[in-house]
Amino acid sequence: MLQEHAKIVDFIATAEGVTGRKKLQKMIYIMKKLDIPFQEKYEFHIYGPYSEELTARVEELCDMGFLSEALEDKGSYVQYKYDVTTEGQEFRKVLGKSILENPLTAGKLNSKSGRFLELTATLLYFDNLNRQEQLAKLHVVKGKLNFTAVEIEESFAFIKELKSQ
Repeated sequence: MLQEHAKIVDFIATAEGVTGRKKLQKMIYIMKKLDIPFQEKYEFHIYGPYSEELTARVEELCDMGFLSEALEDKGSYVQYKYDVTTEGQEFRKVLGKSILENPLTAGKLNSKSGRFLELTATLLYFDNLNRQEQLAKLHVVKGKLNFTAVEIEESFAFIKELKSQ
C-alpha cells in the first residue's frame, strides 16, 4: 500500500514541487497515460480526469509529514503548493529507484499551466477515439474554456513529444 504513496512522493520530488491540486491531478494522469505505473483510478470530472484516490493519498502524505501543503490566498480562490519534506525524501527511498525513466518529463509537465494540462489530460482521456472525434468530445465537455486551434495543436504536439521519450 505504501508503495503507491511513495510513487507520489517520488513524482513530486522529481518535479521539484507542484503548485495546484488540479495541476497535480493532471500531471499524474498524464504520467499514467504514458505507462508510468500509478494505480489511482480516474473518472471524468468538471476539470477533466480526476482521482479521488490521489486526493486521499496526498492528504495522507501530508498527515504523515511526507509532503508539505502550503496555501496561498489568490483572492477568489486558494492555491495549494506541495513540496516533499525531509521525512518524505527518506520515505521516497522505499521505492529503491525512481519510477520515472526520464525525470525531465516531470519538469516538462510542471512547466505547463493548469489550463494546458487540463486540455492535454482531456485529449488523452479520449485517446481511444480518432482525432476528429477527440476534438468533437473536447468541444462538448470543455466548450466553455474556448481552447484555440493553436492551443489544441500545441497539446497534440506535446503528447507526441512525451510519448517519444
